[in-house]
Amino acid sequence: MNGFSPETEGDVMSKTREDLEEPPMYKVLLHNDDYTSMEFVVEILMGVFHKPFEEATRIMLNVHKTGIGICGIYTYEVAETKVEVTHELAKERGYPLKSSIEKA
Repeated sequence: MNGFSPETEGDVMSKTREDLEEPPMYKVLLHNDDYTSMEFVVEILMGVFHKPFEEATRIMLNVHKTGIGICGIYTYEVAETKVEVTHELAKERGYPLKSSIEKA
């Protein structure tokens, strides 16, 4: 016999789930500048961050007024990818839009 018994299977599964930790989360931030259009920022928020128009507009106005705004909170890899995509799209359109990540 290989030591497996249906009676202990649930114990093994629950111990494994208890040992798992949630990955650390990171905020993706947008930084205000004097050149990137508000329309492009809303476009980025809707396209890259999947925000509805109203929320994208609210975040854009917050970035405009305070200098920085949170686009979303993600695992490190997802946050890093969203920053890279944002920078690539901004560069393609000729905007200096900056975004960064910060531990949540």
